[in-house]
Amino acid sequence: MKRIIPLLVLVLATAYLGSSLIHRPASSEMDLDGFGKLPVLVNGRLKPMDTVARNALLMFQGRQRVTNPAGETLAPVAWLLDVLFRSDLADRYQHFEIVHPDVLAIFNLTIEQGAGKKRFSYAQLTPKLGELDRQAQLSAQIEAQVRTTFQKAVVELREHLVLYNRLKQSLVPPDSQDVLRDYTAFQNGLDAGITAIRAREQKQPFDEAAANATMTAGQRFEFMANMGYLLTVAPPASSADPNAWKPVGAALLETFQTRQLHPTAMAFAGMAHSWRFSQAEQFNTIVKLYRNTLESRYGERLKKSDVETRFNAAEPFYRSMLIYIAAFLLAIFSWLLLPEVLGRSAFGLMSVAWIATTLGIGVRMWLEGRPPVTNLYSSALFVGWGSVGLCLVLEYIYRNAIGSAAGALVGFCTLLIAHFLSLSGDTLEMMRAVLDSNFWLATHVVIVTIGYSATYLAGFLALIYVFRGVLTRSLDARTADSLNRMVYGILCFATLFSFVGTVLGGIWADQSWGRFWGWDPKENGALIIVLWNALILHARWGGLVKTRGLMALAIFGNVVTSWSWFGTNMLGIGLHSYGFMDSAFYALLLFAISQITAIGIANLPLARWRSFAALSTGASRKSGAA
Repeated sequence: MKRIIPLLVLVLATAYLGSSLIHRPASSEMDLDGFGKLPVLVNGRLKPMDTVARNALLMFQGRQRVTNPAGETLAPVAWLLDVLFRSDLADRYQHFEIVHPDVLAIFNLTIEQGAGKKRFSYAQLTPKLGELDRQAQLSAQIEAQVRTTFQKAVVELREHLVLYNRLKQSLVPPDSQDVLRDYTAFQNGLDAGITAIRAREQKQPFDEAAANATMTAGQRFEFMANMGYLLTVAPPASSADPNAWKPVGAALLETFQTRQLHPTAMAFAGMAHSWRFSQAEQFNTIVKLYRNTLESRYGERLKKSDVETRFNAAEPFYRSMLIYIAAFLLAIFSWLLLPEVLGRSAFGLMSVAWIATTLGIGVRMWLEGRPPVTNLYSSALFVGWGSVGLCLVLEYIYRNAIGSAAGALVGFCTLLIAHFLSLSGDTLEMMRAVLDSNFWLATHVVIVTIGYSATYLAGFLALIYVFRGVLTRSLDARTADSLNRMVYGILCFATLFSFVGTVLGGIWADQSWGRFWGWDPKENGALIIVLWNALILHARWGGLVKTRGLMALAIFGNVVTSWSWFGTNMLGIGLHSYGFMDSAFYALLLFAISQITAIGIANLPLARWRSFAALSTGASRKSGAA
């Protein structure tokens, strides 16, 4: 039993992760997978349509699942196809999340009218879009840091609605019921229309109907060129810039000079026609032919696009979160019963989740061509990855499920943070100019993030010490001593990496901005982490604190690190400020309060600790065990 159960748990977890790699063709006859892999340039990055769909849905409603009015669940790509080619239908999908009651009041809506009492359709919002626009313009005049929750909500909703409308304008005119018919009519009447327009300009007799039709088409194409979100028209082979993609609207405008509709515009028109009229064979053929036209020039980038689509479907970080939860529960229960069986099972689960996260981070690095940490989202992944890696080492050495419990908890929390950070848009974003250096991203950023990981791990190990001591009788002298040595060793590790990372950051700053240190909030935060870890070590070396004092100081290290990691980014000042996030601010505040509460619990008199007898016995045998 001691061997079979942990092995069985390990096999089941591996099979669960492995099942995500099995390709499951969509139930639709339409080639949704093929369309989802088509490349498009957005915000400077070539990405698949599948990523565009998932990112948009996460921004609009915080999830990737959409249900149509008939109650059918749509794949993200199917939703995007409806937005692009059947917007009259997509307008009725309830995918805009609104939770602020005053924002709902703008539209005269109640929560009962929304899916899940919080998601509403574009059609429901249309009658009052003018009032929303007015409120958003008033709110935009106020600095983001001092806006009320209502003002932030209306600005955010307006941004989502603008993005939705830009998506609708990306590939075909959204008001066209049969775009192929309209394009054919435009092409056939183009010469006559241009002739009529010139005759009118010269005040000669002209065909008014032909002139008006051509001018209307030109205005529509110009609007698409300005509003279109997706850059889908690849540059010609003779272009010196392979990234000079443009919107379909711009290609349509060129028809007035070339007298011939652009092949890419016609390809998407064909897709739109076949999607709207459910012509699966025609749709699949056009998707395949269009993909083939890009293969010769963008073969390597298309390969990345394909991998990114499979990576999106596999969801390695979400699945790892679930495994971390199971590992944490098994580790906790192992302290109460079957310690060896459940402890080994928890270790196996944590190892599988860590490997899955490692592979996920590796795929992201390959897709970006960058080191692992490039933005806040990737830093959350890496902080969790580093902490769990250290916990695996601790668990291998001590075999008491403490490393498994701490690692699973930190791994889950950091992946949860990463999920919420992904709601703001593409997590594989283009680098800011000053950060465009793989050397410093691989040295300063990685090393200082490892320092974050270790400091957090020390704090979470300290939390385990406190709550095991107060809430259970499982914190015996041996376990307390193990935790004491773990926290001390991890703090030494954290101090080293935080210090080296901060020094390297200063060198990078000197190269980028011409000064080694400028008292930027982020720089101050990094220094505070180094000073706090050094303070803890000196307090222990000088005998100012024993184990409980060490744990209390390590717990406050969580607050210090969180401030440096997130708090400084939300100040709105300095070279490292990435913008205020309302939800992140309150989450940070609640986390700090929880850590201070834990410190208060750690300072309860020993008589209040359920493990008091064990700790007292241990203290008499080994100084500093309690």
